[in-house]
Amino acid sequence: MRLRDMQGAASIALLLMSMLTQPGMAQQTNPTAPAQALPVTNDTTGRPGLPQAPAPKPTEPLFLRDTSIDYTKPKSHFWNPIAPYTAINVPPLELGNVTKLGSLLRDGKIYLSLADAVTLAMTNNFDIAIARINLDIADTDILRAKAGSSLRGVSTGLLTNTIGGTTTTITTGGGPGATSTGVGGGGTGVGGIVVSTNGGGPVPENLDPVLSGQLEYQAQSAPQLNTLFSGGLSSLNTDTATYNFNYAQGFLTGTQLTVGFNNNRVTTNNPFSNYSPSLTTSFQATATQHLLQGFGWGVNGRFILQAKNDRRITDSAFRQQVLYTVNQVENIYWALVSAYEDEQAKERQLAQSSQLTSDNRKQLEIGTLAPLDVVNSDSAVASDKQALVASKTNLEYQQLLMKQAIARNLNDPQLAAAPIVPTDRVALDRLPEEDLSVEDLVKQAYVNNPQIEQAVLNMKNNEITIKAFKNGLLPVVDAYAFYGGSALGGAQNPNASNFSSVPPGQPYPPGTFPSVGYGDVFQNTFNNNAPNKGVGVNMTITLRNRTAQADQARSQMEYRQSQMRLQQLYTLIRIQVTNQQYALTNDRAQVQAAQAARDFGAQSLEAEEKKYKLGASTTALVLQQGRNLAIAENNLISATAAYARDRAALFQLLANTLDRYGISLESAAQGVAGAQAPVIPGLTAPKAPEAPKPIDVNPTAQPQ
Repeated sequence: MRLRDMQGAASIALLLMSMLTQPGMAQQTNPTAPAQALPVTNDTTGRPGLPQAPAPKPTEPLFLRDTSIDYTKPKSHFWNPIAPYTAINVPPLELGNVTKLGSLLRDGKIYLSLADAVTLAMTNNFDIAIARINLDIADTDILRAKAGSSLRGVSTGLLTNTIGGTTTTITTGGGPGATSTGVGGGGTGVGGIVVSTNGGGPVPENLDPVLSGQLEYQAQSAPQLNTLFSGGLSSLNTDTATYNFNYAQGFLTGTQLTVGFNNNRVTTNNPFSNYSPSLTTSFQATATQHLLQGFGWGVNGRFILQAKNDRRITDSAFRQQVLYTVNQVENIYWALVSAYEDEQAKERQLAQSSQLTSDNRKQLEIGTLAPLDVVNSDSAVASDKQALVASKTNLEYQQLLMKQAIARNLNDPQLAAAPIVPTDRVALDRLPEEDLSVEDLVKQAYVNNPQIEQAVLNMKNNEITIKAFKNGLLPVVDAYAFYGGSALGGAQNPNASNFSSVPPGQPYPPGTFPSVGYGDVFQNTFNNNAPNKGVGVNMTITLRNRTAQADQARSQMEYRQSQMRLQQLYTLIRIQVTNQQYALTNDRAQVQAAQAARDFGAQSLEAEEKKYKLGASTTALVLQQGRNLAIAENNLISATAAYARDRAALFQLLANTLDRYGISLESAAQGVAGAQAPVIPGLTAPKAPEAPKPIDVNPTAQPQ
């Protein structure tokens, strides 16, 4: 009768506990109750009844960098004229552990708190380290854009190569929808979005000045087929020195300027040439302006805007990566805690069954117990040993997962072999987010979530692309103007012949052709002595223009896709946040129920053991109560870990993990530990399971 009384009292206690936990779910509404008619208070779309989310908060500080090097700035000619033509040396990466694990090693064990795990991940985790390099890669695109070149792009999707972030050790918990946070980013094709037109349209002008030159010397001897036209010479010898230079530069207005300066010095034995050596110089400056297609700053400077938007997207993606990896590390940590406590529970279960079989053998020796009871208890010991082996193996694997998440190098055999002892446990204190309305939580997520920030920035890039393709529909109409001059000089050719003299072919008297030096030739080139000037218009009209029409329409379709994707993100995040708020309430109730079941199991086992010692029970009943207690402890361990996991997932959805934990995004970008260690709220120290207590028939209210 005593056992039934205890079971009845425990049932009453569980019922009262479930009733007392109801106020914690007060924020949840009746799912079958009709919705109240409420006015739209955040309508910014111009269409009544269509609410619009608040604008996302930009990732700050802008332009995160892992080093002091700014790759948006080129090497300058100043101080070192050849600097732009030398390689940029990217500093080698630290492949060892930035933050050392050795400081956590005591007595051959690594005592690891959750704050330590997060700090080590900020500096050592490979996913964050790889994403950190994307910040500098995005800077190189800005440098290319400033020169008028197209963008190479940068990966902004999440890196999920840290094993164990989605562990199977924690299998319970979660809200009714069991949703998980998205793993999207600003990368190409994310969420089924087509971005094939991004970067298309009229090619911008080359904004980097280009100076080209040709220096050449040529000596030619050409046999003559007819000496009548070579002054009787069977071979003409010509030595030519060429010194040509050209300068070209484009401007954001759609203007291109080219200036050419050409020089030739020719020495020849041709009698028909008055000068040998002869000096010829010329120059021409040409300015071309796009009037329709390619006109204006908006078209030619669009890559600069896109590169800066991409840089902001990369900053946001890095923040998203940090949020994701911190959540992964938390999941791994709570899986490690779960495995650690499970191993301890299995140790206790084995000790209990071993003690029982030891007592049974003593009774068998004195003849007060049947042999079958000893066989039954021996079988239980074997099963408990197998369960302990499996639990130890899982614990070792979870320790390995934690090490690969927070360390780059485990070459130190002591660190590699040292077991990890987690020093934190999660508390069941209510979070402020649980008492907020769903709308307030959703607004927080809309403002802070990096996926929305990236989607908005991608839409801005799409708008730039639409304008470019709209300009690309226009014909090519370019106005140009040029001005130039030329001059001739040199010394009289001693072989020059006067074929109009009598007799013909007599040499010209010295001084017939006055000598003109290069200085005079150079001056005459630019003094309008022999000008060459003109204006004109070039036109290219593509009849039917089908390619441009298709691209322009496609760019708008892709923009419509991005609009729909943004609206979908709003809907998905609303569902995820709402579900995660439900999850915490459900998880806490599950932990409390599991704790009550564990207490009941411990009390039942204690009662059964007392009865067994008095001869009022059997070995089978004692073993059954032991198994019931083991199951209850496993359920409590899993429920607690699920609560801890879902709590971290809510912070990730709200994108406020960094603020709540005091993590510096700048320090994460630099790969160094912050000035202060993360302060993670809601943690307690581990404690051993309490001994069974007498059941109170008048239980007090449980803390919420």
